[in-house]
Amino acid sequence: MLRAVYPGTFDPLTPGHLDIADRARLLVGHLTLLVAVNSAKQPTRDEARRAEAVRAALPPDWDNVDVTAWTGLTATFCHEHAVDVIIRGVRNAQDVRHEQELAAMNQSLGVDTLLIAARPALATVSSTAARALGV
Repeated sequence: MLRAVYPGTFDPLTPGHLDIADRARLLVGHLTLLVAVNSAKQPTRDEARRAEAVRAALPPDWDNVDVTAWTGLTATFCHEHAVDVIIRGVRNAQDVRHEQELAAMNQSLGVDTLLIAARPALATVSSTAARALGV
């Protein structure tokens, strides 16, 4: 059974995040949405509260998905929890470049990354924009 982790700040969780998670959960045996700390971002809530909000937003029939708050490196979580692959969503060419750099770093730490392209209708959705709109 392939195990995957989908890390993000999820502040807030967007339809784009849910779409990537839905598509990823169909590809793997188990998916963990890893509510992470990113020093480059200033979330509106701590990771435990964001994890609660993410859990509450997941459809009840997603029985192969769980949610965990995490403050360390994603690769460390993967090694400690026998996770095979990191899932990352990409919306545009800028995201692809950034995610390729992260994927190379995680590969050097022994964990592969699978990039999933956002659906065109969701490619403009971002947590930053949602926060700016007060969502």
